[in-house]
Amino acid sequence: MADVFDAQKRSAIMRSIRSKNNKTTELALIKWLKANGITGWRRNYPVKGRPDFVFHKQKTAVFVDGCFWHGHDCRNTHPSDHSEYWQKKREWNMLHDKEVTAYFKNRGWTVIRVWECELKNKNRAILAEKLRPLLK
Repeated sequence: MADVFDAQKRSAIMRSIRSKNNKTTELALIKWLKANGITGWRRNYPVKGRPDFVFHKQKTAVFVDGCFWHGHDCRNTHPSDHSEYWQKKREWNMLHDKEVTAYFKNRGWTVIRVWECELKNKNRAILAEKLRPLLK
């Protein structure tokens, strides 16, 4: 189906959309955390970098990063339309991720970045290893 907006209008619409929680990945991680007896997190904590989960007592920030959006090439798929735009967008996201990680680490926090693909059952060992610091 053809787009009802021209390219300029569609671009303006897409720029105005701001992400607020990726419920699928966050809910999958919550399920894993609960299954492993990990408690004490807060979601949507209003701090620079907006971690998906904050563990105050452990001074740990957990980010659940979408593989495509944050530069993990596990699926090795790339859009053919507007590929230059999407590559720049991914590069900006990766740079921003590094800046946010440095921000937290400079304040003595541990930063854990979980890839979307690590939430799949076949990668649960990788997830468990990453989240080991949260296990009691």
